[in-house]
Amino acid sequence: MNIAKIMVPKALTVCLRTDSTVRQGVEVMRRHGYTAIPVLDADGKFVGCVNDRDFLRYINSLDHYDPREQERNTVGEIMRRDFCPPISITASEDDIIDAALLQNFVPVVDDRGALCGIVTRRMIIAELAGRELPALDGEFTEE
Repeated sequence: MNIAKIMVPKALTVCLRTDSTVRQGVEVMRRHGYTAIPVLDADGKFVGCVNDRDFLRYINSLDHYDPREQERNTVGEIMRRDFCPPISITASEDDIIDAALLQNFVPVVDDRGALCGIVTRRMIIAELAGRELPALDGEFTEE
């Protein structure tokens, strides 16, 4: 399986940065309807993914809810770095399938650790079934 052929490239993938505020992260997730989003550092290297549970855990940790608190903390402070581990752009078909069994999408990184894109379960199933998915227009949105 050729990962580069089926993945959504980084340019079309919605990402957050470690220095994005919690409020920015919540807004991006709400606007796109995602439950998890890749997080990159200032150099574009993949550091992990943040999900809706990370935001909920953060809000529940507050003594009292104050929306201004969301401006004081960053996505990098609340995310779990072991959530949604990436695979290499040169990973085998078995590695891709094993990763997709554990998570809805799989981040794909190059040898430097930079994000190349993501592969979704839907894309993997379509590839294995020999079916074409519609072309992507603009940023990736899978409903």
